[in-house]
Amino acid sequence: VSWLFNPARSEITSLDSGNIDDILNNADFALVNFYADWCRFSQMLHPIFEEASNVIKEEYPDKNQVVFARVDCDQHSDIAQRYRISKYPTLKLFRNGMMMKREYRGQRSVTAIADYIRQQKSNPIREVQDLEEISSLDRSRRNIIGYFEQKDSDNYRTFERVANILHDDCVFISAFGAISKAERFSGDNVIYKPPGENAPDMVYLGSLTNFDLIYAWTQDKCVPLVREITFENGEELTEEGLPFLILFHMKDDLESLEKFQQEVARQLIGEKGTINFLHADCDKFRHPLLHIQKTPADCPVIAIDSFRHMYVFPDFSDLSVPGKLKQFVLDLHSGKLHREFHHGPDPTDVAPGQPIQDLASSPPESSFQKLAPSEHRYTLLREKDEL
Repeated sequence: VSWLFNPARSEITSLDSGNIDDILNNADFALVNFYADWCRFSQMLHPIFEEASNVIKEEYPDKNQVVFARVDCDQHSDIAQRYRISKYPTLKLFRNGMMMKREYRGQRSVTAIADYIRQQKSNPIREVQDLEEISSLDRSRRNIIGYFEQKDSDNYRTFERVANILHDDCVFISAFGAISKAERFSGDNVIYKPPGENAPDMVYLGSLTNFDLIYAWTQDKCVPLVREITFENGEELTEEGLPFLILFHMKDDLESLEKFQQEVARQLIGEKGTINFLHADCDKFRHPLLHIQKTPADCPVIAIDSFRHMYVFPDFSDLSVPGKLKQFVLDLHSGKLHREFHHGPDPTDVAPGQPIQDLASSPPESSFQKLAPSEHRYTLLREKDEL
C-alpha cells in the first residue's frame, strides 16, 4: 500500500516520552490516535483525523482547549504499553491528563469525530431552577447532586472536573444561591442518590476542593463493584487488563445476582483493582458457557476468565461459605488454578485415600477477548472466532 503523509500540513501534535505528560496534563481535552505506520487502518485514519482536528480548532482556537495528538506505537512502545494499546488505530480521550476508560468507537469520519468532541465539550451538569426538580429524578440512575453558594468557586470547579470525567456513569446535577440554600446549612454540599426509590442519600464529607478525594468518592458511587458485561462493553472491559470474575445468571434471576454482589462486597473488596467483578446473561453468553462445558440450564455459574484460560467455581451453593470465593480468586493470583488444571489437585488438598486426578489437558481457553471483532482496526490479539 502506497501512503504519503506530510506532517508539515498536520495540526496534530506528535507525542513521545519527553512531552506526553506535559501536553496531556495541560489540555482540557486531548484526543490521541495510537497508530502504527504498517497498519492500513492507521493509514486510512490519518487524513480523517487531521481534517477533524482542523474543523475543531476553528471552533476552539485556544491551543489547550482541545488537543489532537498521535503516538507512533512502533517508535514508542513504552507509551503503548503504559496505556494498554492492543489494537491499531485506537483513539483515546484524555481530560486534564486523565485517560477516559471509554475510548472513541464511533465512525471513522470527520463529521463523527468532530461531533464526538463537541459532545464531550458540552456541560455534563444539569442545573436545576427549583429543588422540586430533585424529587422527580430518575431513580433508576445514579445521581450526584451538588449544592453551591455560587458557580464561580473552587468548590464548583472541582465538582465540574469530576463530572467531566464520570458523566457516563452518573447523572450530575447542581443548584446555586437561593435555590440551594436549604441544602447548604453547613456550607456547600455534595450528595449521592443511589438507584431505588427508598435508597438513602449518602453525603460527601471530605474537602470539596480536594480533587483526588472527591473523585475517588464519586467514582466509588458511580461505578458499581459488580458490573454487567454485554457485547457492547466487552472489549472495553477486556482492555482494562484485569481478569474477570463472572456470575452467569438468567436475566430474571436477581436473587443469585444479589447473593453474588453481597459476597463480592463481603469477601473481595480488598481485591478491587486486581480483578473485575462482572455478571452476564446466560442466554446471551452461551458461547463463553460452552467454553466451560456449561449451558444456560446450569446457571447460575461462577467462573474466572484470566484472558488465558477459564476456571469454574466448583459449586454456586458454596458462594456463602466464609472465605470460599476469596480463596478462589487468591488461587488464581497464586497460579494454583492453572497448575491444578494441568496436574490435578495439589497433594495437600487431597483427602487421605482419595486418588489424585490426572488432568493432562489444558483448561478451556479464554473467550472474552473474542466478543467484539473490529471492522476498522488491526488487533494484536489472536484472531477472534465466531460467536
